[in-house]
Amino acid sequence: MRLLLKNAHLVDPEQGQTRIGQIFIENGIISSFENQAAERVIECNGKYLGPGLVDIGVKICEPGERHKESFKSAGQAAAAGGVTTIITRPDTLPAIDTPETLEFTRRRANLDAPINVLPMAALTKGRQGREMTEIGFLLDAGAVAFTDCDHVVSDNKVFSRALSYARSLGALIIAHPQDPELSKGAAATSGKFASLRGLPAVSAIAERMGLDRDIALLEMTGAKYHADQITTARALPALQRAKTNGLDITAGTSIHHLTLNELDVADYRTFFKVKPPLRSEEDRQAIIEALQSGLIDTISSMHTPQDEESKRLPFEEAASGAVGLE
Repeated sequence: MRLLLKNAHLVDPEQGQTRIGQIFIENGIISSFENQAAERVIECNGKYLGPGLVDIGVKICEPGERHKESFKSAGQAAAAGGVTTIITRPDTLPAIDTPETLEFTRRRANLDAPINVLPMAALTKGRQGREMTEIGFLLDAGAVAFTDCDHVVSDNKVFSRALSYARSLGALIIAHPQDPELSKGAAATSGKFASLRGLPAVSAIAERMGLDRDIALLEMTGAKYHADQITTARALPALQRAKTNGLDITAGTSIHHLTLNELDVADYRTFFKVKPPLRSEEDRQAIIEALQSGLIDTISSMHTPQDEESKRLPFEEAASGAVGLE
């Protein structure tokens, strides 16, 4: 079948530009950008048309919590949102920390998901921060990166050893820059709003402290590192220095922290309880500027589905996480 999509804003991410044009598709493959005779013509009316999106840091609740999200439901939501590849997190029950568990998730994804699924694996066994996983075997099994997600590896010796081993294998480490003691039990960002609502809060400096620790270990090991979410203005100078000094570091942020601030929690809206917590409007604007300048490299949905029972609780007790794929 021959299909023509005309009068679309064509997005070219490699050139960093858009232009009005058309795409001619023959038997499911793009064959040209010329206006040719087709069996079906779709008038795009200036809508944007680009390559499928890649979303890093998506949680699929298989194994363990399939009632919250399955590969099938997540894949359908992603496809509806224009996402054709998702990179999934290992914070499942049990954690994806062995080649066997990884192979299970790959089989389920290939069977049920209508999109591409690339799995990450846990950095430490059970995401407990005490013992490294078999990074080499997990790489061979198909892991594209290693992370303990929001379980920060607080033991510097364990983390530095994992970074060194990952460097020797060319593996990417993804970390969640937070000071685990300062952020423990926090449900909001420190400030007037959290005080008025009586919510346990964490200072934005906790993110800066976590990132500073990770950067110091990067200087020692030379590993490839990605910070999953940079959400505060305080962390940006450290990130800039690390890049200027030539460290192999990239950083992302979530769509929640780009579009929402701490005031959106309002009267304890638990569906806006995320981790790290929503920040001040000043932080949000600083992150937007960092993204525009290229200091922050990626935007992700940080898709973390929860069921109603997990969210219909007092704000402090409610589970963190929000959906964002679709």
